[in-house]
Amino acid sequence: MYGIFMECWVALKLYGGNGALLPLFIVASVYIVVSEKDIRKKIVLGILPLLILIGFLFPVTKIVYVALFDDGSDTYYRILWIIPMYVVIGYSACKALMNIRKDNVRRGILALIVLIIAVTGSFVYANQYMSVAENIYHIPQNVIDICDVIAPEDGEPRVRAAFPSELVHFVRQYDTDILMPYGREMVVTQWDYYNVVYEVMEKPEVIDAKALLEATRQTKCHYIVLADTREIDGSLSDLGLDAIANIDGYTIYEDPEVAK
Repeated sequence: MYGIFMECWVALKLYGGNGALLPLFIVASVYIVVSEKDIRKKIVLGILPLLILIGFLFPVTKIVYVALFDDGSDTYYRILWIIPMYVVIGYSACKALMNIRKDNVRRGILALIVLIIAVTGSFVYANQYMSVAENIYHIPQNVIDICDVIAPEDGEPRVRAAFPSELVHFVRQYDTDILMPYGREMVVTQWDYYNVVYEVMEKPEVIDAKALLEATRQTKCHYIVLADTREIDGSLSDLGLDAIANIDGYTIYEDPEVAK
């Protein structure tokens, strides 16, 4: 039991980020429980979040969760998603300010809150993963351009296309009429699923053109999208595919046999 508890504790600390968020949340929840007069708000924003947090650390909760779900060990931390952490902290801060009558003290508390945010937070726009949006969809423009080439016309059946792993996250966000033989489930490595197209298209350093074509025909892929930087042993064009476009370093191949 102690080992399971420590696993839960480590997951909680990782979820808490920089170490300041969880103490702030606990203090905020306790403050709401003590000071809130509205019983509904007391329960939803004070009592329940604390009970969920305690239940998450309780080993029996994890044992039951893992027994109910096949991937329970990898997804147990998602229980924490139902805690309205930022709502609790924000509400308690606003309530504390409203309960203070003296303006000088209120200004001092407000300055303290701003200081806590500045010290414990981070400037999200300086994150390495942030970039200026290229379009209104907030996805890479090359994904939009590729999808516009292969997307079916209105009333036509949906098409299936094999995309490089770096693009699969965005395709379904833009056009649900384009299906893929694999998606995010293959990109998240810890899930360790098997997909015949992924095995020949992403895993080897050099793609076997014949093996790729066999896999994409097996999964009825109308199109194959390949980065020009990927090495490939053989030529898809020589195997009967048509290179119909090259967009921002990605070549789109159409398989006439699947298109029939």
